This record gives sequence, C-alpha cells and structure tokens, in this order.
Amino acid sequence: MPGFDAAAWRQDVRGCAGQRQLLLRALDANREALYNAHVSDVADLLGRPDEEELQEQTQRVYSYYVAPGPQCAPGRPHAATRRLMIRFGSLGTVTEVLYSAPAPAQ
Repeated sequence: MPGFDAAAWRQDVRGCAGQRQLLLRALDANREALYNAHVSDVADLLGRPDEEELQEQTQRVYSYYVAPGPQCAPGRPHAATRRLMIRFGSLGTVTEVLYSAPAPAQ
C-alpha cells in the first residue's frame, strides 16, 4: 500500500503509541485494496488483531484500536475507543472495512 507503513502499524499494539492514528489517512486512501483480501493477507499487513469476534457461519471481525485510550491500561480492558473493524465472510475474505467512529477527515 503506497504511503502506509505496515511495520509501524504492527508495532503499535492496541494503538497505545499513537502511530496508528498517523497512518489512518494512508490506510483509508488504500482501503479498497483490502476488499477480497484473505484473512492471512490482512494479518500479514496489519498484524494480529487487538480483538477478534467470531460470528455465525464462520464469519469473523478483526478489530484494531487506532488511538490511545483505556485499552492501554494494565489488564488491557475492552474499550469503546475508536477502532478499525474488518469483517470477513465465510470464505475468509474481507467483505467490509469500517471504523467504530467516523473516519478521519480528508
């Protein structure tokens, strides 16, 4: 993805260092490239998700925190902090890319 530093994203676990916030514009500009990508391709690009939700019929949602927040506290509780959410269909490919709050201003 042009302009997207995947290594910096992966190193910023749970968004606690604030690096993911800086990378959102580049990721959002290339978000169409994520559609139909396989689970393993997304994991290679973005790293392990901060949270994973398994849904019915083998569907899943990967969540990545994109800003520092309560999830950075000891014990790493679930937080309502802004997240990038990637939904995978039953074939293991991306069907939806969304934010838990409004996308960054362009």
